[in-house]
Amino acid sequence: MKEYSFEVCANSVESCIAAQAGGADRVELCAGIPEGGTTPSYGDIAIAREVLQNTGLHVIIRPRGGDFLYSPIEQRIMLKDIDNARRLGADSIVVGCLTADGEVDIPLMKQFMEAAQDIPVTFHRAFDVCRNPRKALEDIIGLGCRRILTSGQQPTAEQGIPLLKELRQQAAGRIILLAGCGVNERNIARIARETGIREFHFSARETVTSRMQYRKEQIAMGATVRVDEFARDVTTEKRVRETIGKLRAGN
Repeated sequence: MKEYSFEVCANSVESCIAAQAGGADRVELCAGIPEGGTTPSYGDIAIAREVLQNTGLHVIIRPRGGDFLYSPIEQRIMLKDIDNARRLGADSIVVGCLTADGEVDIPLMKQFMEAAQDIPVTFHRAFDVCRNPRKALEDIIGLGCRRILTSGQQPTAEQGIPLLKELRQQAAGRIILLAGCGVNERNIARIARETGIREFHFSARETVTSRMQYRKEQIAMGATVRVDEFARDVTTEKRVRETIGKLRAGN
């Protein structure tokens, strides 16, 4: 058993390749990062599976940004996406759903886990907006999920250290807690030291400028959200190595 385990939130196949080169144990492949991560495309999953030789492939199943209360049609989409990810060779799926009252939606989670069949399930950061994290922890353990990705119900995992520590103690080895959101080379050692958590989720991204020479910068592709159309954030091998190295050096 490894002392620590590292998962990189990869927003593209390019980021998957960098994560693998930097020493990540696995990636969580996502689209829609500005929305908190949405289901990646068929092509992304298929090509990521081809290029990841020694690195696990976890695929997020989330049809849209926003809350985690899903309509019947969204539930059908998610079940199809889970089946698709499994058939394409995903090692795990990452999913979560809540009731309107902020509880874990146990019946729907059971459907998702049945669709996943023999591959493990991580309950994602829907956990961080549930009503009662201690009860939710027990519900998720009862479902048989392998992991919970959480920032300790705070904007970042560093801010969530007190609850992360409590949850680890409550879990008592019955489920893996994966600390994520805002984890980087500057704080990963502190989070590990103060919580006792052994698995970490981070993006290790840097901004890359577009190679376009001709630019029409007054035209935006988004109707309501203005972003820089000539820059994008991608995971880099260097930052993955630095983040992993900081933890191993600091403990």
